[in-house]
Amino acid sequence: MAVNPAVEGRTYSIPEPHVVTQDELDAFAAAVRSPGASSGATSQAAPLTFAVTIAQRAEAEFMVDPEANVDFSRLVHGEEGFTYHAPIVAGDELAATTTVRRVRSAGGHDMVTLETGVETTAGEPRVTTTSVVVIRGEQA
Repeated sequence: MAVNPAVEGRTYSIPEPHVVTQDELDAFAAAVRSPGASSGATSQAAPLTFAVTIAQRAEAEFMVDPEANVDFSRLVHGEEGFTYHAPIVAGDELAATTTVRRVRSAGGHDMVTLETGVETTAGEPRVTTTSVVVIRGEQA
């Protein structure tokens, strides 16, 4: 069954703001083998891909929306892009909102473009992510 194109333009937000801790930044940096991981520095900027951990929470709100009709078992991550506005640091209280920018079908598959703004609860932008997810067709 196809993704519902009527969700194009809808927005989805994380239910609660997320407060970034130095411990989670250190753990993420170690996991991705980022330079400076566990350096003990305070307010060390997050590794560049850390934003995805927040952005995907908002994207998940889209994916579980019954009206979107996303079959998660058929979902494949296609692309991810980041536009940075300011570093994420320990102590940031972050909100994230995903907008469904495009829903299209090609070759029996559905492709959904999602744009997520990650910002502080004071409205200071940190990162904008753009991702494309592919929901494989039934015959794939």
